[in-house]
Amino acid sequence: MAALLKRPGMAALLVLFLAAAFVYCCGLSPRLVQAYYVDGLYPPVANTLRTLTGWIGISVGDILYVVLIVWLLVSLFRTGLKLKRNPVRQLWLALGIRIVRTVLVLYLVFKISWGLNYSRPPVYQALHIANHDYSPEELARLGAFMVRKTNEAKSAVKKLPELSWEDLNRRAIQAYRLMENKNRLFRYDHPAIKPVTSAWLISMTGVEGYYAPLTGEANVNTAIPTFVLPFVTCHEIAHQTGIAYEDEANLLGFLTAVNSPDPRFRYAACYQALRYILLEMALKSDPNYLKLKTMIHADVLADFKKESDFWEQYNSSMSTYMSATFDRFLKLNDQKKGIKSYQDIVVWLWNLYGPFLAEGRPKA
Repeated sequence: MAALLKRPGMAALLVLFLAAAFVYCCGLSPRLVQAYYVDGLYPPVANTLRTLTGWIGISVGDILYVVLIVWLLVSLFRTGLKLKRNPVRQLWLALGIRIVRTVLVLYLVFKISWGLNYSRPPVYQALHIANHDYSPEELARLGAFMVRKTNEAKSAVKKLPELSWEDLNRRAIQAYRLMENKNRLFRYDHPAIKPVTSAWLISMTGVEGYYAPLTGEANVNTAIPTFVLPFVTCHEIAHQTGIAYEDEANLLGFLTAVNSPDPRFRYAACYQALRYILLEMALKSDPNYLKLKTMIHADVLADFKKESDFWEQYNSSMSTYMSATFDRFLKLNDQKKGIKSYQDIVVWLWNLYGPFLAEGRPKA
């Protein structure tokens, strides 16, 4: 062992391995993660990252990732040249050490900067929301309720102008501040919300927005239809607050947007929730799906078509999702992709609104 540690880079590699093993083991205990990471280390780390990057108008994360990829490719190329000139065992060992060391460093940086949030206790518990499943009849009731809310919300925004990027950010931050008064889970300091560097490229991948863990930035695809942007922005901010899973970020984003004083945020939340419910019903071949669709206001259906058409022009996976929701109901029986992603948010929506629904009609 002593002789092995004397090899160049082996001692540092061992330290990194032990550190990574320690972080991994910590992640096995949600209680420890909550006490020492979620309520301890993560907030100052996240606030520091957002303070450093928030004032810069462009996405620092996008630039950093490009630089990182170029550096990795150049390093591999240079190492490959060395191996070609002198393919001895020591060089192969050095290459192996470098690759493992790089992977361990990236793992540690990711886990410490944000990744340990995957191991925190479920967010629905912190929000005191039940996790009971629903029956097909209850799902139909929830769907009818959300159709009514979405139709009403659409009527409220018809004559309102579109939000500018600055107003969108300001009102999203305001919405989180209002929710923080109800639950500290929504606390959001030092905002850092950026438009994506290349909306065309991101749209080609079917992405509405993404979080950059290494820089703490929330990146929003501003090319998507404007009526979707308030929810997407609230969703990405949820990631910044330490919500890692997509379905949990959807929940936090929905609660923030639907309780916003801005009608455009409330519509975006109801529209998105209705989309989840409709997809869940379609995936389960629920006979109430087609009946529910006839209840949706023509203006809301027009927004669904507008969004579907937007993604279709990029031939992205999101286009398939939108089409599956509205145009391919009979072909969905064998579609398995994404079922798990949407199930939990619908379960939580049912537990949020289900107790107030009776005999198919929401209580006043």
